[in-house]
Amino acid sequence: MKQKKHFLTRTFATVVLAALTISGSAQSQQAGVKRTDLQRHDLSVSGREVIQARIDIDPGSVSSKHWHPGEEIIYVLEGLLEYRVEGRASVTLKAGDVLFIPAQMIHSAKNVGSGNAAELATYFVKKGKPLVTVVK
Repeated sequence: MKQKKHFLTRTFATVVLAALTISGSAQSQQAGVKRTDLQRHDLSVSGREVIQARIDIDPGSVSSKHWHPGEEIIYVLEGLLEYRVEGRASVTLKAGDVLFIPAQMIHSAKNVGSGNAAELATYFVKKGKPLVTVVK
């Protein structure tokens, strides 16, 4: 019986760890903001990878201030998003607009529209580093 309990505990821990890995990370998911990873590939530049994700933000929700270990290119898919990038004036973008965020630049996004807002985020980042680092 003890072996069965140990097996079930290990299995449960493995499932939880896999779920956190698939969702990106526990800190990158927050209420009103959902990141869906679409693809990840090594680049021809040693130690770098590209990651694409769809970010959905509920009306009125804002992502935490954060940064990435590489560049981010944003393409707004739907809605109206206000971006605050450290050292720059805030900018509001609609579907079809784009934004470039340099590596390690602190930023956040807020859905200022009445419906869902979504972006396609493409990250060119250092491999093995956390994709998102939240700033307190």
